[in-house]
Amino acid sequence: MSLEDNSVMSNGFATMDGTENFSSLDAQTVSDASDLKMHSKLIEVDLHESDSAPAAERQNIETACEAAEPQVEPLSSPEKAVEEEEKGEEEEEKKEEEELKKDKAVEELSSEETKAVPVTSANLATTLSPAEQLWSTDRDQAVKLRIEGSGPGSETPITVHQMFLETVEKSGDHTALVFKKDGQQVTVTWRQYYEQCRAAAKSFLKLGLERYRGVAILGFNSPEWFYADIGCILAGGLATGVYTTNSPEACQYVAANCEANVIVVENQKQLDKILQVRDQLPHLKAIVQYKDELQQKLPDLYTWEEFMKLGEEVPNDRLDTIIDSLRANECCSLIYTSGTTGNPKGVMLSHDNLTWTARTSAALLSNSYGVEVLVSYLPLSHIAAQMIDIWVSMSFAGTTYFAEPDALKGSLVNTLKEARPTCFLGVPRVWEKMQDKMKAIGGKASPMRKKVADWAKSIGQRYNHSAMNGENWVPWGFMLANNLVFKKVQAALGLERSRLCLTGAAPITKETLEYFMSLNIPLMEVYGMSETSGPHTVSVTINDYRLTSCGKVMPGCKIKLDKPDNDGIGEICFWGRNVFMGYLNMAEKTTEALDEDGWLHSGDLGRLDDCNFLFITGRIKELIITAGGENIPPVPIEDAVKAEIPILSNAMLVGDKLKFLSMLLTLKCVLDDNGEPTDELSPEVLDFCRQNGIGATKVSEIVANKEEAVYKAIQEGMERANAKSTSNAQKVQKWVILDRDFSLLGGELGPTMKLRRPIVAKMYQDKIEELYAVSSEKQ
Repeated sequence: MSLEDNSVMSNGFATMDGTENFSSLDAQTVSDASDLKMHSKLIEVDLHESDSAPAAERQNIETACEAAEPQVEPLSSPEKAVEEEEKGEEEEEKKEEEELKKDKAVEELSSEETKAVPVTSANLATTLSPAEQLWSTDRDQAVKLRIEGSGPGSETPITVHQMFLETVEKSGDHTALVFKKDGQQVTVTWRQYYEQCRAAAKSFLKLGLERYRGVAILGFNSPEWFYADIGCILAGGLATGVYTTNSPEACQYVAANCEANVIVVENQKQLDKILQVRDQLPHLKAIVQYKDELQQKLPDLYTWEEFMKLGEEVPNDRLDTIIDSLRANECCSLIYTSGTTGNPKGVMLSHDNLTWTARTSAALLSNSYGVEVLVSYLPLSHIAAQMIDIWVSMSFAGTTYFAEPDALKGSLVNTLKEARPTCFLGVPRVWEKMQDKMKAIGGKASPMRKKVADWAKSIGQRYNHSAMNGENWVPWGFMLANNLVFKKVQAALGLERSRLCLTGAAPITKETLEYFMSLNIPLMEVYGMSETSGPHTVSVTINDYRLTSCGKVMPGCKIKLDKPDNDGIGEICFWGRNVFMGYLNMAEKTTEALDEDGWLHSGDLGRLDDCNFLFITGRIKELIITAGGENIPPVPIEDAVKAEIPILSNAMLVGDKLKFLSMLLTLKCVLDDNGEPTDELSPEVLDFCRQNGIGATKVSEIVANKEEAVYKAIQEGMERANAKSTSNAQKVQKWVILDRDFSLLGGELGPTMKLRRPIVAKMYQDKIEELYAVSSEKQ
């Protein structure tokens, strides 16, 4: 019997927890950890020493421990309350203390008193529900885990609650969250964070949250978002993020699909969306607003403060019973796809999906515990941000700073300077904006400063290319360039402490990668999907890195290329503990994604080099198949065009089932306070115009007048890109400049700034038809 089969048949691996208690430093919430118990009589396994033990060894552990009492690690407190609880006098004192707590309901303890009785997670209960297959589309059905026999991937499965407790035990008084309230900085320790999540869980139960039903969260990143997400999971629900850019109809679809009992909204703007569709949500019992005062009083509508008080009446034993029943191979979270080509799909993620991926990622990203600093600003409804901000941070006891809601409109750099993160994830659009801003500033520098900057960047390129190729050669002048330029740029971006700058969630251009490499800020690519709980391949050091590669497969995971062609390019398929359970209520879609052997088919095309670095070459659904039958991946051509024509912001290739390729282009422009593109040309384009004697300052003027110098520059750049094409079929023959740039609010870009091709094609169908009008007439 395989390890996985054995784990299912025996209800998995397990450890037991001592029932310690602690009290919050925050008087707002009553400490209820004192009643946290693990009731299951299961196999005891030390999570730190037996993770990679073979099946036979684990069976020996089971046999040896059947009759043993749960072992509690010695506590560092002078009182050692838990170790001495069997002694009569100590027991009486403890009972008196508990009675006092119940009478007072809310009582602050000093830091010294809190440390005296910390939570311990040394022997947490771990168990799996019986399961017969690797996938499921039912919210309450468990799955078999892809557990390896030994080594990476063989670690003991744990729940979200267990991972949380381990962190609280090790770093309870360490700062977990940092945010601004009324202009003042507020910090939350891991101990307080845990208590807030338990309080939220009890309030959800009070509102009637049912097992395996959803709590939909609609709002910008905040501590309340975290509390609601984890609180929902602890209460046995399915935590479900909703994109803030969703329309009321899109919100209704997600909330109805996850059968949300409670919806948590940020403010009146998001509340209005829910109120418009409330009568179409039969499972909805309550709405909670976590920011701003309520503008209206409605039944079952609560402020965050009102919501958190509701759970005070819920007995701790009731929550503990639910926590004790959580299983690592059952669903706890839903990530909804963007729904570009149809209704969004609810990606079902198990406790093990989240905890195993978080722990594996944390081990790759950091060798230290309790020292990492992160900034939360990307949509938490997307797996990339959620995995890093909530779960990876929890795994290595990091500190997460929350950016302001206008982060992507310009305020992000302020938070970065304040937090000075040690690890930072940016989607390509974020890095591109930084690049444009720095280029604009550089364009205004004196000739001498420009020379120094260019010299330094050439040094940075040589240094990082040398490291990338394993030569480790430090060019002459590197230290000077580092002091004169690199350190100053990194400090200006707030990235001077960042050992690791990551990019993911969408393709990034080689030009942007090389630009940051020249500034000694190599961007490490991460590749994965919602269906892989986030990452599957990663690059984490410049010595194990290839430009434009997505890195190597994570430990414990596997990749195969399905149906490779003569160039070794095939569909990328995934295997590992991070692979999702299935799509909620979508059996057909699930079996399309997961083959009969359990491999997840990504829909992406790629190749592996001789060193097993993965390179993405395109996406099957995005492939343009011309009328001549040639398959053309659009991204490399779009990147090549943008690299040749710096004044372009976006480029989208079209030509599916048509005789030749064309391209939709947008010019770089200034964004308004809402992040919407304006008609004003960007400084870079204005400089180009001035150098060519063009007086235009607006995009509309360029398009209306068909400014010759601009159109000529674009055509010449297009020809240079075409000259590098591998065949005539891959050359762009026609193009058009659109009146406005693509944007998130405009609908052309998704939440992670990924181009939504079908939507763009529909929006600009008339422009596309004009490009092919002459060709159609000839036919």
